[in-house]
Parts: sequence; structure tokens; C-alpha cells
Amino acid sequence: MRGKMMTGNVAAAWAARLAEVDYIPAYPITPQTEIIEVLSHWIALGEMKARLTILDSEHSMLTAAGTGSLAGARVFTATSSQGLLYGFEMLYNIAGWRAPIILVNVSRAVAAPITLEPDHNDFLSTRDTGFILLQAETCQEVLDLILLAYRVSEDRRVLLPSIVNLDGFHLSFTREPVKTPSIEEVRSFLPRYAPPYPFRASTPSTKGTPVLRPPLYSFFKYQMYLSSLNAVKVFKEACDEFEAYFARRYDVVEKYMLDDAEYVLVMMGSFASIGKKAVKIMREEGFSVGLLKLRMIRPFPRQDVRRALEGKRAVAVIDQNIAPGLGGILYPEICSVLYNVVNKPKIILPVIGGVGGKTISIDEIRYVVELMKKYEIGGEPEPVLLFREDELREVKSLLRIGVGE
Repeated sequence: MRGKMMTGNVAAAWAARLAEVDYIPAYPITPQTEIIEVLSHWIALGEMKARLTILDSEHSMLTAAGTGSLAGARVFTATSSQGLLYGFEMLYNIAGWRAPIILVNVSRAVAAPITLEPDHNDFLSTRDTGFILLQAETCQEVLDLILLAYRVSEDRRVLLPSIVNLDGFHLSFTREPVKTPSIEEVRSFLPRYAPPYPFRASTPSTKGTPVLRPPLYSFFKYQMYLSSLNAVKVFKEACDEFEAYFARRYDVVEKYMLDDAEYVLVMMGSFASIGKKAVKIMREEGFSVGLLKLRMIRPFPRQDVRRALEGKRAVAVIDQNIAPGLGGILYPEICSVLYNVVNKPKIILPVIGGVGGKTISIDEIRYVVELMKKYEIGGEPEPVLLFREDELREVKSLLRIGVGE
């Protein structure tokens, strides 16, 4: 298995190449564009046999992706931020069609104000569409999770599309060592897609037909719900096989120094690497801290999260997103999982950090641990925004310039 330095975007392109995708509908948007450029280059050189089509918008792109999958093709596409929102209508259709496409989202905070830096509001806005949602921490995970996503999405027990998310710039344009398996090895793990009900001229059929009776609509939605739940088991099975083939182990969550920890940070994505570094430093200082990284967001791995967090003294959920009027998106989901647990943590602290790509420092994570200890003594935790004094001074300076002072 070869290893070389590559960006997260190139790792995503390599995954599509190794999966031998048939069809790539695309529309470029920063910071996703490199994925499409690399795939287009390989196809032009004859190194890939896929069909790549540049559409007029992300809405058209996703429509083409879903219909291409229904025709029997293995489909790959990618987008980011405003592009994901532009095509949002079609996400519900693709999931309802049970079309197992893989969509890579390169996270970028949504406007307004407009920015190029990442957070998870774009990705997490898709959580109720019916897509399986997976979040990568490293460039290696980008490649591996895309291969796993195809394996899970195309399984007859699931047949749902997946989104694999990577943080824009922090992963998309950052080079890390990535091991790329041979295409023969991938074929052993990921056979060619055999669609269960492809469109054929000899057997006419329709998809997405109107359903005018409520019980029938409820029936189809409940089917989708049950199939989504199956994805947890299927993902775990696929991870076992993936480890046997490629010697890398994954699961729906990842526990870092967690087993004997009293205080736990819940994070996801590339910023979890910062959290791990902070945990290691604080462990050396005598703090009983651990980290739980969420890798699968939908279906939400309730049992795995519950087992990881029950019996802990306090938990801090660091959301790299913001839901105005609520706080963070993942915090209430963690709370709901732990609500009926007898020995649940006494404190579950909502923390918002990394919005718009703002860095989270080791000292800020140390501050979060101190807050967990503080609220153990008393008081009701309120959402905490991680924002340092030097950052506030910078903002005030820019605001003064903006008003002409």
C-alpha cells in the first residue's frame, strides 16, 4: 500500500477513482473545486473511465447524481456551503428515491456574512434528509470513509445516499500522509455496484411518484427510517472487513483516553485533533480528561454514545456550529441520548467554538474543563462561546476601521 502526501481534496478524488465510479456530475465551488479538477484531469488522461459532466448549478448537479444512480451507475459528486444549500431540495428526493450516491461536502460556513473558512452548519443542515452523515478528521479518513460510505450505502439493507464531510482549508488544502490501496485491493472490499431495480427499457418503471394517501407516505418514510438504523450495524460490519483488508480500524465513534476519564470533551472533524492534543497535555498535568469523537452523525449512534458517556462526572459538547436561539446543534442530541440513563453525567456543558473557522486553542479547551468542574459545584450551564481577548481586540479594531474612526 503506497503512502504519499496529499490534500483532503485529492484524497477524496483518489477515493472516487479507487471506487471506480461511473458518473461524476459536478459544479465547482471553493473549497471543493480541486476535487473536480483532479478527477477531470485523470479522465482527460484516460486514467479514469468515468463520465464527468459540468452542470449549470448544484441543483442540476444533484438531480443528475440521483437520476444517474437510479439508472444503475455508481455516482460521486462534491460541493460546499452555499452550493449544498442551493441543491438542498434534491437531497430529500435522492434519499426518497433510495439512490446510494456519495456526496462529499467540503465544509464552509454559510453566508451571511460570507467567508471561506469552515464550520459545520452546512453539513449539519442535512441531518433530516435521510442521508447517512460521516465526518472525517484527517485526509486519510477522507479517503477511507468514502470507500466505507459506498459499501454501506449500496448494501441492500440500507440503500441510502451518504455525505462524507471534511473541513474546508483545514483538510481540503492541507497535505497529510495518506496511504492509497491498490485498485485490486479495493475491488476485493468494494465490488461493482449491482443496483436492485435499475431502469430498463424492457421493464418500464417510475420513481418518486406522487403519494396521495397519508398512510402510504408514512409507510415509505418509516421504511427509510428503519433502513437508516441498519446503517449502524452495516457500517460496523464494513469496518471489520476494512481493517482486515487495509489494517486501519474505524467505528461510528472514536474514544481517546476515555475509559478512565472523569471529564469528557465531545468533538468532531479536524478540530478533534486539537482536542486530542489538549487532552494529552492535561493528562500529563494530572487532569482526568478524555475525548469522544463523533464519526457517524446520521444515523446517530445512540448506543455507542450512551455507553461511552454514562458514568462520567461531566461532559462538554463542543459544537463547531451555531443554532441561533438554541446554541449548538449536537448538544441537545447528546442530552437526549443521556436523558434516561440512570448514571448520566451530572453536568453536560454546551460549548460553541470554531464557528467560521475560528481556531480553538489549547488554553480554551483547558478553560472548558475548568467550567465543567465549576458547574459540578452548582449552577445551570449556559451555552459558552469560545472567544479570546486578543480576538475581541482584533474585531474591535476592524469595526473601528469599518465605521471610519
